[in-house]
Amino acid sequence: MSDKKQFITVMIVAALFVGWIGWRGFEVISLNAELKSDQIVSSYPYHHRVLRVEGDTAIISSLRSHTVSTQRALIAVFPGMRHLADTNREWQKAERELAQVQARAGDVVLASGRVNRIRWELDENWYHLQTMKARYDTAL
Repeated sequence: MSDKKQFITVMIVAALFVGWIGWRGFEVISLNAELKSDQIVSSYPYHHRVLRVEGDTAIISSLRSHTVSTQRALIAVFPGMRHLADTNREWQKAERELAQVQARAGDVVLASGRVNRIRWELDENWYHLQTMKARYDTAL
């Protein structure tokens, strides 16, 4: 293969790769726009969002994981709950609401028809930003 043909082949492959990357970015942007347009999901204090799309799976941010309890997640969203007893009914109500909103976010993404599955991933950036904000607010 001549240098010219080799160069053209490499450029075509690179253009396809860049196009594929751009399409994946567009997918994430449009799925997040659908989440924002849903009244239930967008009205919750924590905003679930699509982080990336891998094949037919959308990875969506979550406050809970096997390493972060629901109680810790709720305290991060609603700091006033920190002082409630574990038996307080507000915990159950807040847990139910968080679960319903998270399920709704998954349903919205699946209903788009662009992906067939979802996977939840802990939103470590959000926790980091909340910690930094709390430090900044107490420093003032």
